[in-house]
Amino acid sequence: MRFIRTDLRDALLIVPEPFQDSRGLFERTYCEREFAQQGIRDLFVQHSRSVSKHKGTLRGMHFQNEPHAEAKVVSCARGAVIDVIVDLRPHSETFRRWQAFELNAENRHQLFVPGGFAHGFQTLADDTEVDYLISNFYEPKASSGVRYDDPVLGIAWPLPISVISDRDLGWPLITP
Repeated sequence: MRFIRTDLRDALLIVPEPFQDSRGLFERTYCEREFAQQGIRDLFVQHSRSVSKHKGTLRGMHFQNEPHAEAKVVSCARGAVIDVIVDLRPHSETFRRWQAFELNAENRHQLFVPGGFAHGFQTLADDTEVDYLISNFYEPKASSGVRYDDPVLGIAWPLPISVISDRDLGWPLITP
């Protein structure tokens, strides 16, 4: 695996280095030692999957409040997404900045999202499947989010939104 620093402090793009032969390919998607060498010492206690039926579906922007903040490793097993992260850590030099990454079944890239970041994505294809390794158990009382269209953030989503949940429409705006 290659770990590529992003524009946002502590977030990493993880690029696989597959072994290929006549059978196909084999690659590691997680190695505790290699992650630790990059400063990622989170223990991933939960693996979740989402499946979105329609191109243009938007899920986000989600996070859990302290002390239940979640670090995540996100990948796309089927289809494609534009995956967006926002640094919401008030003392970070990249506070309130966002960055987008294309994750898809062909490039097999993964994204390490540190705790304290909001996370969301928009599907670029029908029947898209996204996997998450998560460092903390889901705690409904700590669940939170920010609006996908918050003008303070100015996230540029690539497609018109075809499907979004009422919950995601109801997240609050960030106040300047």
